Amino acid sequence: MHTVELKDESQTLALGQSLAKQLVAGDIVTLTGDLGAGKTTLARGCIQALTGEDQVPSPTYTLVQTYDAQGMELWHCDLYRLESPEDAFELGLMDAFEDMTLLIEWPDRLGNLLPVDHLNIEITFEGSGRLAHLSGGPSWQNRLGKINAR
Repeated sequence: MHTVELKDESQTLALGQSLAKQLVAGDIVTLTGDLGAGKTTLARGCIQALTGEDQVPSPTYTLVQTYDAQGMELWHCDLYRLESPEDAFELGLMDAFEDMTLLIEWPDRLGNLLPVDHLNIEITFEGSGRLAHLSGGPSWQNRLGKINAR
């Protein structure tokens, strides 16, 4: 596990930008944490770094936003409103796991459908800031230490 201190929103965005440098097509990144922890902010930093887009809306109501990002298709998913893991099939997530790059908020809604080899970033509150705890499957072991908030 790799832990990164996030003192403010700018460091959360920077962590997303750093994550973007490590992503390759087919990667799955799950973002966990309480409401307001910074999951969407981290995803926004990553998406902005990969696409150059300033406006990155939260997929809270659409559930999925897709982007063309440096030779890969990037999906930003917010599964908070998913009623059951089986609903993931209707969204096309099971097919997307094959070759899309995914940033998934509220991955617990997938139950046991989530592939084992993914990066999980859990954001917890720590005083007035946050801590991001990164842990990953086999394909992430050599990349974890390269992700930071600088």
